[in-house]
Amino acid sequence: MKGLLSALYSAVVYLVFLAVFLYLVGFVEGLVVPKAIDSGAVGALLPTLAVDLSLVFLFGIQHSIMARPGFKRVWTRIVPDASERSTFVLVASLVLALLCWQWRPLPQPVWSIENPVAAGAVMALSWLGWGLVLLSTYLISHFQLFGLSQGFARLLGREVKDGPFVTPLVYRWIRHPLYTGFLVAFWAAPQMSLGRLVFSVAMTLCVLAGIAFEERDLIAQFGTRYLQYRERTGMLLPRLWAKSRRTAGV
Repeated sequence: MKGLLSALYSAVVYLVFLAVFLYLVGFVEGLVVPKAIDSGAVGALLPTLAVDLSLVFLFGIQHSIMARPGFKRVWTRIVPDASERSTFVLVASLVLALLCWQWRPLPQPVWSIENPVAAGAVMALSWLGWGLVLLSTYLISHFQLFGLSQGFARLLGREVKDGPFVTPLVYRWIRHPLYTGFLVAFWAAPQMSLGRLVFSVAMTLCVLAGIAFEERDLIAQFGTRYLQYRERTGMLLPRLWAKSRRTAGV
């Protein structure tokens, strides 16, 4: 029964994540969803900034704390190992849903690309960013990343172990393509409002902080192998000059 409940829990959480992720896409791009990043009543600048930045800060803090190995060791005294990842995904999804719900608009234009060809190209780049996000999750075990594998493994009496250190496809050149995808999606805007600019800047800072914590954990886990990988690859963009630097003995 515990295995069945664990599997059902992970499946429900995955559906929650999927719904929130799709809403986020519509929220950022201003498509389909009832409340997008620039919709709603416009308030005074400073209170609006305070609310919006607090929401992004809450999202960043939740990720930074709950993703750390030390927190996981304490947290799994309360939550079963098989449900730990799903619980992280659930809390992250709920915080992200709160951000979309409570976001205050700042629709003042910052830039607008009037040329339809250029605007279409930038829009296509944004969608490529979202595509890179999804591709990156599948390259590093999508269902394990979002807790489904762990939940169903308990039902089947199996154990899900961390896989070996691998660098498939885009990971050969970029250490964090998932974050790259998010940043491209956020910043590639044919029409950039002040609100989207605030969102993009704040999320970029969260990403950079998250990478710093994540790489510290990866070095602790994989040691020299990850250090060598970090030396030859770019963090968010390919390190095109890496080969010439190694040749020169740097």
